Amino acid sequence: MTDLILAILHHLLVFALFSIFAVQMALVRPGLGASTVSRLARLDGAYGGIALAVIIVGFARAIFGLKGWDYYSTYWVFWAKVGAFLLVGLLSVPPTLRFRRWLGAARADAGYIVPDDEIGAVRTWLGREGLVLLLIPILAAMLARGIGY
Repeated sequence: MTDLILAILHHLLVFALFSIFAVQMALVRPGLGASTVSRLARLDGAYGGIALAVIIVGFARAIFGLKGWDYYSTYWVFWAKVGAFLLVGLLSVPPTLRFRRWLGAARADAGYIVPDDEIGAVRTWLGREGLVLLLIPILAAMLARGIGY
């Protein structure tokens, strides 16, 4: 039962993570104003918290799940998935820093509009992050089937 509960929780958290990422992609566009910046910053905080929960629950699955740590700890696909997730985290840092800067500007000026060049720069980072995010379910499918073990 522990394995089932951890699997369900892990999947729900990953779906939530992908959902928040999709909303961020939709919100970061030219004309981004102060009220949306505030929403974007809150979403980004939730994204970070959910990402941390994904890591915790994912490792709990690897340790306490049916296959156990001995299986996962020696499996290169598991470590590739962990590495991809960490890379997503690193790629999310520049957008997060921009969101925080934009939030400060929006708090100082209710009429603040994010400059288009900054929108473009953040969308580039989000695009990179999204590409790596797409690797994670691919690696998860490989992991579930023991491909390359």
